[in-house]
Amino acid sequence: MGVAAEDLPPGRILWHCRRGLKELDVLLERYARGALRGAPAEELRAFEALLELPDPLLARYFLAGDTPPEAPVARLVARIRAYVA
Repeated sequence: MGVAAEDLPPGRILWHCRRGLKELDVLLERYARGALRGAPAEELRAFEALLELPDPLLARYFLAGDTPPEAPVARLVARIRAYVA
């Protein structure tokens, strides 16, 4: 069982949302601030895994429409895309 999003230091999550591309900053931070609180542990783990990925890969997922091979991360990318649309 994972840690609930509300139990994590919000600054730590938001800090990891800061990327080299402003577009990624906006997408990730908006989702973290608006939709991550109260999210299930699986979604939080997927979000943390997503934040570990390099910027060029994240840009392909969010800006070019590529789909991550890992199912939980792919579901999360789709949720983030829908959330910020």
